[in-house]
Amino acid sequence: MNKNLTWFNVTALVLGFAFLYIPILILVIYSFNESKLVTVWGGFSTKWYASLANNQSILDAAWVTIRVGLLSASLATVLGTMAALTLDRFKKFHGRALFSGMVYAPLVMPEVITGLSLLLLFVAIGFDRGFWTVTIAHTTLTMCFVAVVVQSRLVTFDRSLEEAALDLGCPPFKTFFIITLPLILPGVVAGWMLAFTLSLDDLVIASFSTGPGATTLPIKIYSMVRLGVTPEINAVSSILIGVIALGVVAASIVTNRAEKERERAERAAFAQG
Repeated sequence: MNKNLTWFNVTALVLGFAFLYIPILILVIYSFNESKLVTVWGGFSTKWYASLANNQSILDAAWVTIRVGLLSASLATVLGTMAALTLDRFKKFHGRALFSGMVYAPLVMPEVITGLSLLLLFVAIGFDRGFWTVTIAHTTLTMCFVAVVVQSRLVTFDRSLEEAALDLGCPPFKTFFIITLPLILPGVVAGWMLAFTLSLDDLVIASFSTGPGATTLPIKIYSMVRLGVTPEINAVSSILIGVIALGVVAASIVTNRAEKERERAERAAFAQG
């Protein structure tokens, strides 16, 4: 056995994972419960998943969540990539520390504070809360995560490729799209997936910035839980867990493949040199 892998470490790891994932596993199992009582197993059934197709309020909330997630993730990816490029390429400029702090502030700031500040902003400027305010709020929340992912990719970026393209007469704007963007694309895609996942999962900030006709799925689930947990809630929660898990796995796969391709390219360049 590995010297660093003691029985104490294994036990602590198992207990930690059990504490985190056993409740989720129980929720998924009871989403297939025939009984209306969530604590009493009445047999295996998929009727609660079928009933979701007839629940228009949940379908509307899911559609709002998907639209908000797609749009906010796309906006956050563009803004986060620009911020990462600025921080990576311009090491010294007036206000860099302030700009960096503002970009990364949502990473450490409590979501309650972020949501409340956005609510006060929307009220102050007279912006009616609804779909667009939730989209803006989620873009603000997720942009910093995209910036972190893309900047980590730019750290290992070979600037000589850009310099070669510029020396050959390629304009800077075109160089970015034909040289830089394809090379950092795995990081950009991983950042988009992470932003989309965070948008799907958010409850606190959305509850501050939402309005009539813009109820997201987490808010809908929370309002249903306050009236009592039903197997239908377990079913919709299980679907949401599955979507988020797929997003996280996909982002991890993209990042790992990008890292392997980078290492392979470095080994090939070293062998040729």
